[in-house]
Amino acid sequence: MSSSNLLRSAAVTLFSLLFVVARPAFADSSHVRIIRLSLVQGDVRFARDVKGDPLASQNATWEAAEMNLPIRQGYVLATDKGRAEVEFENGSMAFLGDGTVLEFFDLSLEDGAKTTRLVLRQGTASFYVNPANGDYFSVTGGDFSVEADGRSSFRVDNFDDGSVVNVLKGHVSVLGKKETKALAKGQSLSMRAGDPASVNLGSVPENDDFDRWVSGRVEAVQTATNAAQQYVNSGSYSSGLASLYTYGAFYPCAGYGNCWRPYGVGLGWSPFDSGFWFTDPSIGMSFIGNQPWGWTPYHYGGWICDPVFGWMWAPSGFGNGFYGGNPRWLPVTGTWLRSRTGPIGIVPVHPLDVHGKTPINLAKGVFPVSGGAISRSVPVGAGEQWKIVKNVPRNTVSSNVAVAAAPPERVSRTLVGGNLGAHVVTMDRNSSIAYDAREHRFVNTNSAPSQALANSAAHTQNGAVAADRAIGKSSIAVAPSGSQNMRVTGGAAVPNARASAAPAPARTSIPASRATMPPPAARSTTMGGTRTGSAGGGSVSQGSSRASSAPASTAAPRASAPSSSGSSSGGRPH
Repeated sequence: MSSSNLLRSAAVTLFSLLFVVARPAFADSSHVRIIRLSLVQGDVRFARDVKGDPLASQNATWEAAEMNLPIRQGYVLATDKGRAEVEFENGSMAFLGDGTVLEFFDLSLEDGAKTTRLVLRQGTASFYVNPANGDYFSVTGGDFSVEADGRSSFRVDNFDDGSVVNVLKGHVSVLGKKETKALAKGQSLSMRAGDPASVNLGSVPENDDFDRWVSGRVEAVQTATNAAQQYVNSGSYSSGLASLYTYGAFYPCAGYGNCWRPYGVGLGWSPFDSGFWFTDPSIGMSFIGNQPWGWTPYHYGGWICDPVFGWMWAPSGFGNGFYGGNPRWLPVTGTWLRSRTGPIGIVPVHPLDVHGKTPINLAKGVFPVSGGAISRSVPVGAGEQWKIVKNVPRNTVSSNVAVAAAPPERVSRTLVGGNLGAHVVTMDRNSSIAYDAREHRFVNTNSAPSQALANSAAHTQNGAVAADRAIGKSSIAVAPSGSQNMRVTGGAAVPNARASAAPAPARTSIPASRATMPPPAARSTTMGGTRTGSAGGGSVSQGSSRASSAPASTAAPRASAPSSSGSSSGGRPH
């Protein structure tokens, strides 16, 4: 290696160390985390800072969800005829089946430990948990919560009159109101709504289409991530690496390590060629790349303009690279500038940029931004001065009138007899099965002959009712809503058949989704290896588990206030 390359490499290392110690204020940071909506199939929507039950709220604003949407605490993700995948920073993943509503109740960070508390309001969701040291992960659905302390995979189904958890890998703890049960791979636990005495332990049923889809996605992401990590010099997981490996290639860049470039682009390609702007009160104005790889390069690392390859993304640099285990998320890997004549423009962040100083990539030109559109790079004239802009005017990125998406439908599902995990009936609005608010269960409103009832009971007892978990697919036909978003996008209950989609009944006639308060996620406080005061009120001998000293209904949350009881807009992303 030449002496000039050695000096450049040493400079990169020095600057990386400096910014790990004293991070630049390109984005405010605190205990709020930002995670990635990594895959959208069909009709997927989201809402922000919903107070109370998102399905019953009259004031919730629903918007069409785009791939690579940044998700923070307080968001609610919903699928109608669609599926969604969410990727966490430590490699954990959440998968939503159709007709599912998942609330991101708590996404916080304290001393490097990530706390994740999710609430499954309705539907089916699977979770692959890959916690780092000190991380906490729980999912609350119906009358119990599932805690995963180690690497594990599990599925939760939350229906109108009961809930089921199936453990596919590893082990979990199921916290009820009165006791905690430990489950291992292959075990299933079901419970009827409001009836702790109905807990039923069994075996995990045979995989269905949703299970197979989840398994394939986990394997694909893990394989691609492991292959990509050799290029970024990091032993820790970083979200989005799998997409980089799948949709682009790494090339050695003298002095900067391995740099990345997407497949299928020419020398004239620029970093901001495909994407749009998204504004959130807590996150600020962020850039969403509308390519499958459009997450990591726009929120971590920096850019260099190579004379041979053109623009390339460098994993290191500016204190937010992958080297360190907790890379800092940026709304956009760019620096906003304004010239004396008035135009606003953006320049890709360079790995050696110094906060507050003239961006190195300014010499390559500026990308003017107006009305949300990013123009081709224009050269900077001799003597022309550009000043770094701290607050970008709103009209720079927002010009379209956004269209609100309809709220997600309330899907009525009930469990029928026997092993609750294996008998599921889905009903449409014309079903003769109706919800009895006084009995807190579903009843048949038709008058049936006694012999027919007897036959029906025998049929149920023999286990002839099968689960229906088919998924419908449709294309997104609604746009992100809210003035801050820029872009418009595009009968009897019968077993084994999902009823066709129909307009949701009036919200006032729909029972609220069932979900207890998630368990608190305080620091581990063990006494002789025994954890006390869990959300279920019981105790479990697991010294490695986190613990709390107060019931879920009274315990104070961790660093960030739960969003379901109010807005979390005061927090800033890490």
